[in-house]
Amino acid sequence: MTPFPHLPPYPTVRLLPKADARAVRHGFPWVFANEMVLDRRTKKLAPGSLAVLEDAERRPMAVVTVNPDSKIAARVLDRDPEAVIDGDWIAAKLVAALRHREALFDQPFYRLVHAEADGLPGVVIDRFGEIAVLQPNAAWADAGAETIADALLSATGIRRVVLNGSGRARGLEGLGEELRMLRGEAPEGPVPVPMNGATYMADLMGGQKTGLFYDQRPNHAFTAGLAKGARVLDVFSHVGGFGLAALAGGAESALAVDGSAPALELARAGAEASGMADRFETRQGDAFDTLAALAAEGRRFDVVVCDPPAFAPSKQALEAGLRAYERIARLAAPLVEEGGYLVLCSCSHAADLSKFRAASARGIGKAGRRGAICYTGFAGADHPVLPQLAEGGYLKALAFRL
Repeated sequence: MTPFPHLPPYPTVRLLPKADARAVRHGFPWVFANEMVLDRRTKKLAPGSLAVLEDAERRPMAVVTVNPDSKIAARVLDRDPEAVIDGDWIAAKLVAALRHREALFDQPFYRLVHAEADGLPGVVIDRFGEIAVLQPNAAWADAGAETIADALLSATGIRRVVLNGSGRARGLEGLGEELRMLRGEAPEGPVPVPMNGATYMADLMGGQKTGLFYDQRPNHAFTAGLAKGARVLDVFSHVGGFGLAALAGGAESALAVDGSAPALELARAGAEASGMADRFETRQGDAFDTLAALAAEGRRFDVVVCDPPAFAPSKQALEAGLRAYERIARLAAPLVEEGGYLVLCSCSHAADLSKFRAASARGIGKAGRRGAICYTGFAGADHPVLPQLAEGGYLKALAFRL
């Protein structure tokens, strides 16, 4: 197995006296830059270095990974200050994560590692059968990507590993963008993924994020249960998310709307692979404009779903993001038949459930509609959340009966 870049003895880093050492001892996985002594020695540590974290009285607390250039200056890897972080340590974390997923799913298509909640800070791994897509969103994982790839092969039965280095989180760590094969040959085309009775086509080398959004699986399933015999509108559909699940659940028809032509092409391929192409239609265009156009055309649907990208990815973007969620609800509500359902989703870290719910309700009210919430959904069980890290619970889904 490839050796990890940093082996003991590890240097030490220290909390400031004002920092709350109890929070770390009780499970909080991060130390912010304003809580740690950032002296000249510490600032010289390369991003992704391993160190032993001490409290202000110099008592060892944990092995951490350090990035002096990040707002999150340290991430806890192991609460044993004498732990050795190497390929075997990573493999043990992967085995534990795999055991949980195998209890949930009978086929190997899921999020295998969900960062801090699976004990691998900043590491996201989605599994597509024998292929894994690794997103190293923290400097230590980027430096140790080869070791993580070896551990995946030894511990999980995965044979091919894609490194997808993209996204906002990497920028915050000072990491650049890259896409390459770490192990094995690149897939020749989109990978078929069975989920909720449909087949999705995931582009692992050119699609958004890792190629598919596993987090919405339970919300797809709930919405499919509402959609028997229904006309469904799936806005921001990506590769067919809610629309294909609804058709598998017995919907009469589904119209998928997205701004990306390649995503809609994959959605159509999924409908073909699922044997549902005759009930599936796509429309490329800006979501806001398309919602307004559908209303002008007098179109109505029994189930309307809007699953936009993160409108509020940061606190600075929160107010503008909430206005966008309100606008989506205002434009979508008139398209829902009396007694039909409007499903609204948010994947914004900064917009908590109460704020998103209020914005959605305002939009529905401004459209002249009234509705009760009949379902509140979150990410699936393969996306666990640390109770100390609320940011992990980013996904919210609300179903209103109008």
